[in-house]
Amino acid sequence: MSVWDDVVGQEHAVEVLQGAVRDPAAMTHAWLFTGPPGSGRSNAARAFAAALQCEQGGCGHCQACTTSLAGTHADVTLVTTEKVTIAIDEVRDLVGLASRSPSQGRWRVIVVEDADRMAERTTNVLLKAIEEPPPHTVWVLCAPSPQDVMVTIRSRCRAMVLRVPPVAAVARLLVERDGADPALAEGAARAAQSHIGLARRLARDPDAWQRRTSVLAIARRIRGVGDAVLAAGELVEVAQSEAKAATAERDAAEKAELLRSLGAEPGETLPPRLRSQVTELEKDQKRRATRHQRDVLDRAMVDLLSLYRDVLVVQLGAEVELVNTELAETVRSLAEDSTPEQTVRRMDAIGVARERLDGNVAPLLALEAMAIALRPQG
Repeated sequence: MSVWDDVVGQEHAVEVLQGAVRDPAAMTHAWLFTGPPGSGRSNAARAFAAALQCEQGGCGHCQACTTSLAGTHADVTLVTTEKVTIAIDEVRDLVGLASRSPSQGRWRVIVVEDADRMAERTTNVLLKAIEEPPPHTVWVLCAPSPQDVMVTIRSRCRAMVLRVPPVAAVARLLVERDGADPALAEGAARAAQSHIGLARRLARDPDAWQRRTSVLAIARRIRGVGDAVLAAGELVEVAQSEAKAATAERDAAEKAELLRSLGAEPGETLPPRLRSQVTELEKDQKRRATRHQRDVLDRAMVDLLSLYRDVLVVQLGAEVELVNTELAETVRSLAEDSTPEQTVRRMDAIGVARERLDGNVAPLLALEAMAIALRPQG
């Protein structure tokens, strides 16, 4: 076992990172890990942080490795956000932290898993710290692509490009680490398009399979504008419900904890100076729910894209395996009922909807426009 075991299908990247851990001359103080969703950017960044702290370069057993991977090592800071953006105050705190020497480890490592979620003025706060880091500080930024990070930042980072791992490698991980049935593991890995986290969820949660199946059924259900509007509404409702279910319990616990720390009882009227803290917490919770809802909708659209990708494969007679092998009949039926040009237009409409959601367009409006474009033409 080593810290690199969960970094699936990234042999070249692992070799480079291991070389940097072994040889100080090959070490860089600022790294930019990029790769499409599911490529394992976060896993690779955490493994790298653990290997930097480990006396053996990432054995996976020692305290430095286990605490680094768990996010509890005193000198490894893992920054993730469940909100739409990373706040500028959070980055200022990181810059202050980066200036300190390690307290017990070999390096002070700061991993920012969502570097693409920083606004320009927030990124500018980070620039100086990355440009001139202290001798024992390492920044590891993660983003889907180099273009998602300001050029002034990426020009000062060493690039580490990750690829989507092979389906077989993801399936093998699910079998070996999660005990999944081999057939289920392969189906989950293929349906998730090698996204390790999603494949794991599909392999463990039958409800996740059912939700995905319901989303893909939209392609056959939409026959006119009315069907499209209803389908869009259902997608948004499901996303809102999932966001609420995923955050409600945590929101209540956070609010109760805050009230306790303020010496207040639930339902008690707070003075203005304390009320502002509760209001700020509620705003953060709303941002978190918004991001979760967007993530659910984006995943649904990626699933739809995979279906139309399969349709196009059949229409063009390409000798490529289908992503949705269990829906082969549906794929053939959709391929017979449309032309390749229509399929491409539908895929474009889904892509536009994803861009609109990313640009803060109201989810219902973006999905209604997309769903109308998916209906049969002529």
